[in-house]
Amino acid sequence: MLPQFKPVVAFIIISGVCFGGETGFLIGAISAFVSNFFFGQGPWTPFQMLGWGIIGLLSGMLSRPLKKNRWLIVTFGTVMGMLYSFIMDVWTVLWGGGFSAELYLAAIVAAIPHTVIYSVSNMIFLIILAKPFGEKLERIKLKYGI
Repeated sequence: MLPQFKPVVAFIIISGVCFGGETGFLIGAISAFVSNFFFGQGPWTPFQMLGWGIIGLLSGMLSRPLKKNRWLIVTFGTVMGMLYSFIMDVWTVLWGGGFSAELYLAAIVAAIPHTVIYSVSNMIFLIILAKPFGEKLERIKLKYGI
């Protein structure tokens, strides 16, 4: 019922940690593209693809410390929710006709409720899913030699 309460970023982060940055980027970018078949494609889709792709890439690049500490991955997911929101705020400002720092700041401030919900949902889903989903992906990685 909450518009930004989705587990997608948690799955992207866990996948990036397990399979690396390249795969994390692809999973993030493709997830945005595919989810928009259900939620609606539009000119914002490339920004969503870029945002989730960057999250997957960073997850892979930081996989060693993120694997070792459960609370670090939860904190990382919370921060990535803010990063994604900041990237989408760039889209919001550009859609209005041109980029300016004042409009970007206004977009960030206007998006605070959504950013908070999104970041908290990432935190909750990573607390719940990081260990079991990560173990399943590690098993698949080992079994199929990925």
